[in-house]
Amino acid sequence: MFTRIKTYSSLAALLTLCILSTMAQAVDITAQLPSRVSDVKAGNQPVVLLGQELKIGQTAPAFKVVDNNFKTVQLSKFSGKTILISVVPSIDTGICSLQTKRFNSEVANLPDNVVLLTISTDLPFAQKRYCQQEQVADMAVLSDAVWRDFGSNYGLLIKDMGILTRAILLIDSSGTLRYQQLVPELAQEPDYDAALTALGQLLKKA
Repeated sequence: MFTRIKTYSSLAALLTLCILSTMAQAVDITAQLPSRVSDVKAGNQPVVLLGQELKIGQTAPAFKVVDNNFKTVQLSKFSGKTILISVVPSIDTGICSLQTKRFNSEVANLPDNVVLLTISTDLPFAQKRYCQQEQVADMAVLSDAVWRDFGSNYGLLIKDMGILTRAILLIDSSGTLRYQQLVPELAQEPDYDAALTALGQLLKKA
């Protein structure tokens, strides 16, 4: 029994080292990204966002993130579906938790051809624990902690903080970005009604 526990501890330590190494490489990559002063504020200070700023009507950039089992999930997995992405800075904090639970509760009201995702830079371990604790089971909660690929490709990574700015994105079934809401204050909830109305209008056009 003690041998088994020791083996599990060694595997966990090795996995942690691999994660930290990969994250260090991601930090080096983000240092080369374009930056811009955004309209988003943390307190009274505007935040600097890294990555290419997106425009409505352009093809949604590919990205890869991981689920709570560290399995790679790519945007292409949801090809042909309408996608709502709820972006949060840190899932296990007050506003981010409210946002995540609100969209999780909306899943039952939507048709099968709509996918709701939450993405943050929290480690998958933390996301899994949060989802179990808060009974968030109807939408996928994904981590951008490994490569920062989503934040970089969507211009949502906050410089010197390593987290994503709060946002809601809508991608239509053809893979085109149709809606983007960057919440103007980091500590503020998004406009849910505006996002859900935009989703409804998008589905009517489909």
